[in-house]
Amino acid sequence: MSVDPFNPTRPAGAYDDLVADVLPQAREHRPWQPSDGTLPSLFISHGAPPTLDDAQWLRDLFDWGQTLPKPRAIVIVSAHWESAPPAITAVNEDTPLYYDFGGFHPRYYTLKYPTPDATDVARQVAGALDPTTPLHHWVDRGLDHGAFIPLMAMYPAGDVPVVQLSMPSLDPEALLTLGKRLRRLRDDGILVIGSGFMTHSFAVLRNPALGTALDEFDTWAADAITRGDIDSLVDFRAKAPAARLAHPTADHFVPLLLTLGAADDPSSAVSVIDRTVLGNSIRSIQAA
Repeated sequence: MSVDPFNPTRPAGAYDDLVADVLPQAREHRPWQPSDGTLPSLFISHGAPPTLDDAQWLRDLFDWGQTLPKPRAIVIVSAHWESAPPAITAVNEDTPLYYDFGGFHPRYYTLKYPTPDATDVARQVAGALDPTTPLHHWVDRGLDHGAFIPLMAMYPAGDVPVVQLSMPSLDPEALLTLGKRLRRLRDDGILVIGSGFMTHSFAVLRNPALGTALDEFDTWAADAITRGDIDSLVDFRAKAPAARLAHPTADHFVPLLLTLGAADDPSSAVSVIDRTVLGNSIRSIQAA
């Protein structure tokens, strides 16, 4: 990764290199079939535009996607969209991305990730949600960076329909419940993803010594995930070490609860990516 994430020498150059290397493979990715059974649920530490300058991070995401059959569709909940009642993004194939970041190189604001029409998937999402709660449709809102950046790496061919669903609140229980609602979609070849960050501290960028405390939070979270200790994860503010440092706001942690809620067995979760970038854990998990 470039030393200065705001001024890279080749903006999104690692992403360009990945696409040049893997696009034929991505296009030949075997589609999900009913005989493959239920897809897992994922929690992805998504990063910001500098993710597209980190060759290892991009390759890890692509390789992860290749271990699964290509999903029939994707439903993703990002840390960057809180809206109640729940809402979905536009489903048209030509909807522009939502560049919800600032201060980066102009090239990042020209990125494209066209995906197929997702109208049918949106209907399935609507059918899975609480019928007593209205579902809003933001017809002009495309995928935000918590959705499009990891998906550009995992599915660079852009051939999987994607619906982004908002977080109804930052309450961990609410995200757990939402995940349970989406669980049944996995039986139909739909990949359910919570997109956040295992630790999300800007303070560590200014003071790298804080990394020790963030490591303690990450270790605690990894242990709770392995044990399937949902109660502790829901109550992370009170039970996790350095919780306020690791997550000054809850938005990047609570998508983890959506992932575990969507899993048949939360204790099945395993860490697929486990390393630190810019002082923060990018631990990402898969649960059956």
